[in-house]
Amino acid sequence: MSSVPHAVSDPLVWGPPGAIPDERKLRLLGQALAEVLSGRRPAESVADRLTERAYRELVRAGRMIEAKRPPFVGSPHVKEPKDGAVEMCLLVHCGERSHVLAVRLERRGVQWLCTDFETA
Repeated sequence: MSSVPHAVSDPLVWGPPGAIPDERKLRLLGQALAEVLSGRRPAESVADRLTERAYRELVRAGRMIEAKRPPFVGSPHVKEPKDGAVEMCLLVHCGERSHVLAVRLERRGVQWLCTDFETA
C-alpha cells in the first residue's frame, strides 16, 4: 500500500449548461478536501480542482480538521443556486467527532472549480 494519496480522478466536467452534477465526483472532491484539511493529503493533489484563490486559502488554512482516524465523507447535499454554480455540504466522519464541509464550485468553461470552502 502506497503512502502517497490517490489523486482525484477525472476532472469535474459535465455536459451542457444545466447538466446535473455527478454526485460521485463531488463526493470524491469532498473526500480529497477533507483529507487535505486533516493533514492526510498534500494540497497539491487537488490544485487542479480549485481556483488560484481557493488553493491559496487551502494552503493557508492548513490543518483545520482534527481527526484521530482518516476522515470519511458522507453523501453530498447539493444545491444549484444559479446556472454555473453548485454548492454542496458534506458530513465528515472522523471518529469521535464529525465535521461539516461546505464547498462552492463554479463552472469555468466545461470544468467545475472549487471557488470557496468552509469547515466547522
